Amino acid sequence: MPAIQLLLLACLVWGLGARTAQLRKANDRSGRCQYTFSVASPNESSCPEQGQAMSAIQDLQRDSSAQRADLESTKARLSSLEGLVHQLTLDEAAGPSATQEGLQRELGALRREREQLESQNRELEASYSNLLRDKSALEEEKRRLREENEDLARRLDSSSQEVARLRRGQCPQARGTPQDVPSGSREVSKWNVETVNFQELKSELTEVPASRILKESPSGHPRSEEGDPGCGELVWVGEPLTLRRAETITGKYGVWMRDPKPAYPYTQETTWRIDTVGTDIRQVFEYDLSSQFLQGYPSKVHVLPRPLESTGAVVYRGSLYFQEAESRTVIRYELNTETVKAEKEIPGAGYHGQFPYSWGGYTDIDLAVDETGLWVIYSTQEAKGAIVLSKLNPESLELEQTWETNIRKQSVANAFIICGRLYTVSSYSSPDATINFAYDTGTGRSRALTIPFKNRYKYSSMVDYNPLEKKLFAWDNFNMVTYDLRLSEM
Repeated sequence: MPAIQLLLLACLVWGLGARTAQLRKANDRSGRCQYTFSVASPNESSCPEQGQAMSAIQDLQRDSSAQRADLESTKARLSSLEGLVHQLTLDEAAGPSATQEGLQRELGALRREREQLESQNRELEASYSNLLRDKSALEEEKRRLREENEDLARRLDSSSQEVARLRRGQCPQARGTPQDVPSGSREVSKWNVETVNFQELKSELTEVPASRILKESPSGHPRSEEGDPGCGELVWVGEPLTLRRAETITGKYGVWMRDPKPAYPYTQETTWRIDTVGTDIRQVFEYDLSSQFLQGYPSKVHVLPRPLESTGAVVYRGSLYFQEAESRTVIRYELNTETVKAEKEIPGAGYHGQFPYSWGGYTDIDLAVDETGLWVIYSTQEAKGAIVLSKLNPESLELEQTWETNIRKQSVANAFIICGRLYTVSSYSSPDATINFAYDTGTGRSRALTIPFKNRYKYSSMVDYNPLEKKLFAWDNFNMVTYDLRLSEM
């Protein structure tokens, strides 16, 4: 049956292409019947030789290898695409909200960074504008000072020429001599008192003893002859005069000073200021001129080698005297050389809040200056909180003499010394306070007073006496003020 099927297939093929297909039937060598089916090549006219056949086979193998490599590459790319599809599927499963939140966070960070940069840019522009304004103010001040210097030079030159002319006896003679001129100043009447030059040189030509021309000063105390410091008892304190205000919170309380006995290169106009809010107070602002102090332009800033404490510092004879922080040590710092010249522990003195004034501020040790020299105001355990006064040697800081009062230090707001007398202030915050006690070191006695004292800004953290200007210097709630005084005649 299979043979019949094969024969039919061969006939079918032969019928379709009788020209190119042949079917043969023959016995093989073993006698078995074999059917052979032959098909003519559509392209080759003759069969290739064996070498050419092998070459064709090798080409087919190479083509097969190349196709296999392409297939493997395609499989690898397909695997990569499947991985990407899988990752995208996971991201979609996680939801688009997480991705959006991440982008929003990055966008917010970028916006904040841009705002910070814009803020810094605005600050820089404001600082630059302030610097330009300060520069303009300094240039204007420089111009004004130059003009004042030139004017003073002209006046000095004119005065020098006039003095030389007067000494040569070339002065114009007055037409007459007043009859009421005192004999002690008879020669003054020879000059024409209406001329400006005479008015400028009057002090050089008039040789009258100071005791004969004793006058009342603007602050109420007498100007006495040389050697008498013009001392007296305090009888009146004027209204506070505000000079300037501190710029920052560190100036809530502080101390400002002028030297009553200035040493070169400083003058009685040189001013020093210390803001005492903080834990490491070392900066001392120095102003050569009063105008610089009023405008807030320091000419120099000292950095102390040790921090100070409280508002009790003073300047005297070219040195800054202050209490070292958290100690009972008083230090003398020479301002011109910027060196510590002396230091001394005040025996038994309370410090760092043991015996402060009523307002606090670690004001346990308060230095003061009057017509007689340098003082320190403090208290001890032995004095049971009462005020103790000691006179200090300004060079070595040795204690020269000590007095113990019956005035409790923590019951008063501040204290100062005038002509060897201690005066205390009743309150640091009441607008209508008083100078309520006085202690005389000459007699060793104290007495109650009721001299009005105004706390205009209701937080006076420093009150000191300047014996050269005969004024009280005070620091009242950011404000630096002065008070005129009146002393009784001795």
